[in-house]
Amino acid sequence: MLYDKTDKYSIEKYAQKLVGKTFNDICKEDLNDTIVIESENTYALAHGNKKRKGGLGEIVEERFFQYKANSDSSPDFKEAGVELKVTPYKINKNKSISAKERLVLTMIDYNSVINEKEFDSSHFWYKSQWLLLVYYLWQKEIKDRLDYRIDYARLFTPSEEDLEVIRNDYFKIIEKIEAGYAHELSESDTMYLSACTKSSDSSVVRAQPNSDIPAKPRAFAYKSSYMTYVLNHYIHGAKPKYESIIKNDNIKDIEAYITDKINKHKGKSVTELCADYDIEFDKIPKNLYAMLAYRMLGITSNNAEEFVKANIKVKTIRIDKNNTIKENMSFPTFDFISITKQDWEESEFYELLSSTKFLFIVYHEREDGLYNFDHAQFWNIPYKTLNGEVKEVWEETKQIALNPPSVLKQVNGKYKGIFPKKTDNPVCHVRPHGKDSKDTLPLIDGREYPKQCFWLNNSYILSVIENN
Repeated sequence: MLYDKTDKYSIEKYAQKLVGKTFNDICKEDLNDTIVIESENTYALAHGNKKRKGGLGEIVEERFFQYKANSDSSPDFKEAGVELKVTPYKINKNKSISAKERLVLTMIDYNSVINEKEFDSSHFWYKSQWLLLVYYLWQKEIKDRLDYRIDYARLFTPSEEDLEVIRNDYFKIIEKIEAGYAHELSESDTMYLSACTKSSDSSVVRAQPNSDIPAKPRAFAYKSSYMTYVLNHYIHGAKPKYESIIKNDNIKDIEAYITDKINKHKGKSVTELCADYDIEFDKIPKNLYAMLAYRMLGITSNNAEEFVKANIKVKTIRIDKNNTIKENMSFPTFDFISITKQDWEESEFYELLSSTKFLFIVYHEREDGLYNFDHAQFWNIPYKTLNGEVKEVWEETKQIALNPPSVLKQVNGKYKGIFPKKTDNPVCHVRPHGKDSKDTLPLIDGREYPKQCFWLNNSYILSVIENN
């Protein structure tokens, strides 16, 4: 017997033999097959197809574990209650490691899930309580994905403190579906567990309860940020240094806990806050306002464990005495050529906005020019805004990148903007984000143009804060 299918630890021990192998190695091994499959070459060719989503997982299932892949609603190893997940990770430029993508767990049946009010007996938890995580190293330079190498094979189940948050996420998703808003679900609605889209074809939709509006198919998934934490803490073992905001408690509603904690300081001036936390300086540090936010949360660095797991970005916002915000909110530079090859829902900007939750730390200027801490609030971009005004700007930007103007005009040595301007859209726009006008990227026709990024308009951010 290869392994005891009733014992999760026997399954894990056998899975350790995968470590160091490529998927090609697994295809070529003679394991005295107990199931009928194609020949080695045909099998490898079919499962190496990058358009075949489940290909690599099926290789591990059929060639290594010797059971036929299926779409059964039970866990892959039913007798042991273990689900197999084959998933990629990557090595970043700074040598750290991270999950390459979210971990899709199980499809959401909109009509039945609203009746699963007990988390512990839900289909999601039945299928996902114990995961056998098989991580392979994704490398851009490797063209044949069968040459990816498996580096880890470990059992995983969430810790008790994480499980409290996951339960809360689960019920948030169900409540939105039950209210007839399955079509407005967003990954940024929740913390660790999300409802991710499950079809690259935007025309594919499903009926939902309590609404006549069809919704895109979605699945329960652990966010890529949470899976990066799992990879570093439980799988790889090289634990980065994070500080926890929540100490010695299992808190299910992290948002409420954090806003309650930080908003206890409402009304205090920056000077008072600096005195409270023994912050002294000769010249005001650029990150002072963010630093104070983390101190109010009880941590001394900007590596908050909860923020890392949930992909929460802290943004400090200063409202001046005239009730305006000076700065627009910038995002990373985009590549002019790459954007021409993307569709909206697979684009980098869509992925960033749809999966990120923001914590706004708001300061308000007094008449004497000093700032008081006003409040903290969580925010994620509404579905309608993301797929309305933001999508319009992105689509227009893509079209301009595909067909840039024949003449790139310069005024006083600076290029005149060719992308959507702030006055064109109430939510976002595109403008430069390089060091200077000489910091450029190539357009599709080979000409150089200053680096650009998407920005959320300061007037839009102000409206979000005023409507909190």
